[in-house]
Amino acid sequence: MSNQDNNSQIEGLVEEALPSLTFRVKLKDGREALAHLAGKLKLNHIRILPGDKVIVEMGPDGRRGRIIRRL
Repeated sequence: MSNQDNNSQIEGLVEEALPSLTFRVKLKDGREALAHLAGKLKLNHIRILPGDKVIVEMGPDGRRGRIIRRL
């Protein structure tokens, strides 16, 4: 089993773009999280703007995550 199998994925809405490719995301269940951009999105120059729907892979603490897909 890889480490990625233990992380939960949840849909959210980008509220604010912060420095260093970090974003404040309002999750579907009402929580807020800080999320950074996944490597594949950086390599392919996928732009994320406030108002975009994204899928976030959450870490174990539930407050930080990684944006893995833009919807």
